[in-house]
Amino acid sequence: MSTKQPWEPYWSEKRGAWVIDFRVNGHRIRRRLPIHEKGLVDVAKASAKNIYAEAWRSQSMEPGPKKRPTFAEAAGLYIDAGGEARFLQRIVNYFGRKHLCDEIDELVIARAARTLYPNAKPETVRRQLRVPIKAVLNFAAGNRREKLPDTRRMRWLSPEEAERLLVAAANPAAANLRDPNLETLRKIAFMLGTGAGPGETMGLDAKDWNPTTREWWLPGTKTVYRARFVRLPLRSVDLISPIPEEGPAFPAPNGEPYVFRKNRGGQMAVAFRKVREAAGLGPEVVPYSCRHTWATW
Repeated sequence: MSTKQPWEPYWSEKRGAWVIDFRVNGHRIRRRLPIHEKGLVDVAKASAKNIYAEAWRSQSMEPGPKKRPTFAEAAGLYIDAGGEARFLQRIVNYFGRKHLCDEIDELVIARAARTLYPNAKPETVRRQLRVPIKAVLNFAAGNRREKLPDTRRMRWLSPEEAERLLVAAANPAAANLRDPNLETLRKIAFMLGTGAGPGETMGLDAKDWNPTTREWWLPGTKTVYRARFVRLPLRSVDLISPIPEEGPAFPAPNGEPYVFRKNRGGQMAVAFRKVREAAGLGPEVVPYSCRHTWATW
């Protein structure tokens, strides 16, 4: 006597049809087959067997419950993807290895701030706690902005060309540029030394400079640059000094703050062009070339 298979149908006199009734992975499947002749038992069995097999295939293809990432796991993946790691270890230590990302809300962040930075200024808490946490949570949620493809000319400077550019910027009169405080030199030296873009350089505030560590906090922009710290080489520090205590760190050659338009960065184009021409460099060299140079060396 053969063993009855779970998918085998039975004849229902009440319905006048063959019926299947079985479970697949805990899910009950019970239905009437469109076979209304009792003598078509083999046809009913074949149909039932196909339904049973398809039900199991569908179950195997269905995704299981989505794994909820911990903050520690998400932070590690965020760093591996190029995210800023500077303040995350302290935050990971606070949350531990099991705290889930979706459990972190404003109240949780406020409690973390009270514990980790009890006497810090709000701006310090924002930079060192809120911004890193939000960056990791956005990354875990898939909301991290992708870097836009850079369509600018990918021209960088050789060391000799960079020196010529710095020398020309240090002598603005020879470049027919009125720049008594060498503001163009300061911006070029900062970009070459940090990889900052022209738009974010012109918008920096002096209060974000830490002379003790030679680090500058760059808050980033909405589309191109991420928030981060940059560490300046000694030569860059020498060339951009003196640095004001507060206010615009890199004003225009006339000493006035820049008024930013949609395409921030273009405001220094005229001054840069004069310096570039005095250095004997071609029009393919633009302010953004300083960032490419830093990334290439």
